[in-house]
Amino acid sequence: MSREKQRINRVTTKGGDKGETSLADGSRVAKSDPRIHAIGAVDELNSFVGLLVVELRGEDRHSDILDALNRLQQELFDLGAYLATLGVTTLPDGSWLDEAVAGFNAVLPPLTEFVIPNGSKASVLCHVCRTVCRRAERECWQVDSTADVGRYLNRLSDLLFVMARTLNRNSSSDEQQWRGLR
Repeated sequence: MSREKQRINRVTTKGGDKGETSLADGSRVAKSDPRIHAIGAVDELNSFVGLLVVELRGEDRHSDILDALNRLQQELFDLGAYLATLGVTTLPDGSWLDEAVAGFNAVLPPLTEFVIPNGSKASVLCHVCRTVCRRAERECWQVDSTADVGRYLNRLSDLLFVMARTLNRNSSSDEQQWRGLR
């Protein structure tokens, strides 16, 4: 009989009580290190995506969005692992993000102005995910200049934007556009 690998056997280690934490390779860094900020921003994004999943769960009209968000949550953990292992683990392949953006965007009316985060609760929550994603992207650019992480998060924020618009459309909520400086 095989035993499952136990990744975490205790939550409280007291290892961070002096302002440091461990990366996946065992090296210690300050909790204020830019890499820890990036990992934290990706983790925060994943938590907000989870909140959006809970908001949408059980609504068949959002099944395509839920499928994408469930995949996304797994990939955000992969992205965090990539950051924590200093690139030793594999970065998720984000090619599906472009296809998803195109698919959702194809049925939306063309934009004539910037969109105000408004409408349905799910749409606004998706906009929150988008803005957290943009911050995570900025944090990640500071620690990974290869463009792979930044490109993934940039595409993801595009996907979250068109998902927010789709959620408003699916709930028959009006999409409020910016009227500009008048």
